[in-house]
Amino acid sequence: MSPLSNDRLLRALLRQPVDRTPVWVMRQAGRYLPEYNATRARAGSFVKLMKSPTLAAEVTLQPIERFDLDAAIVFSDILTVPDAMGLGLYFAEGEGPRFERPLRDAQAIDALRLPDPDTDLRYVMDAVRECRRGLAGKVPLIGFSGSPFTLACYMIEGGGSEDFARVKQLMYGDPATLHKLLDLNARAIVRYLDAQIEAGAQAVMLFDTWGGMLAAERYKAFSLAYLQQIVQSVRREADGRRVPVIVFTKGGAVWLESIAGIGADAVGVDWTIDIGEARRRVGDRVALQGNLDPMVMLTTPAAIEAEVRSILDSFGSGSGHVFNLGHGITRFTPPEHVAVLVDAVHRWSEPYHR
Repeated sequence: MSPLSNDRLLRALLRQPVDRTPVWVMRQAGRYLPEYNATRARAGSFVKLMKSPTLAAEVTLQPIERFDLDAAIVFSDILTVPDAMGLGLYFAEGEGPRFERPLRDAQAIDALRLPDPDTDLRYVMDAVRECRRGLAGKVPLIGFSGSPFTLACYMIEGGGSEDFARVKQLMYGDPATLHKLLDLNARAIVRYLDAQIEAGAQAVMLFDTWGGMLAAERYKAFSLAYLQQIVQSVRREADGRRVPVIVFTKGGAVWLESIAGIGADAVGVDWTIDIGEARRRVGDRVALQGNLDPMVMLTTPAAIEAEVRSILDSFGSGSGHVFNLGHGITRFTPPEHVAVLVDAVHRWSEPYHR
């Protein structure tokens, strides 16, 4: 595969010197881009788009062609693994992801099997390979998965939820069964991420979207412990260089020190914590990724620039910062505002790296 002409992201994730702060955007291949919407319309549905390696690679590359971003992230979904376990993923209009066969008892959990990423999830690996070919070394490619707990939330509830009552009832009433599911998910995710790395992913990220809604000790037992299991088991080198691992728990700032201690290379933070405070709390243990409030992207170029400068100033000098939003970009973001963001990060961050 082509050598990297821009490895700024990989170096920042490993806290190595960079000339300016790298930037990418969670959900950067998405509905705010007209070209994405055109490709999705051609595909016929989100699932068909996701499961077509050629079209998934096409939309992965769209933001890279439009903006001067420092990374691409393969277009997929966090729920591919439970779909490969036989739960039947579909997307209901206006409701988001749903499962045809949610896990409603211990017997259903006992019946689950570990998917084979090279067969059951071959379409993701083929998309990774096509993305690497299409990028031709321009920027690194990030692979990803949902966290064991976040996957379990959808698998048990059958979709999104306001309170995740079924998950919490199982957690408090039959913790051993939930632990069994979480361990299975963790082992499946290790295999899944390893396969993405083998196919060409140069960094990987774990999205723990719902861990932040747990009580403190429950978070450590039911989410963080399984993130650590993955981080300690996943492949960490390919093509002669380290493959950085990013862990992101939305709403997880209260456990920041604990998250930084599980062995990941970088920790994502949302907008509820000042990134300078986050840096002081983690010291030199990990790089940090974040943390602009996505709603800022709906305002004005001047407001975006001001927030970018504030975050860069708060983090301060030196490497170890990957600029990103604190969560996924909203579909209502004007594409030209992403150009403003990327330019502002690159332009204003240079003095912090001299």
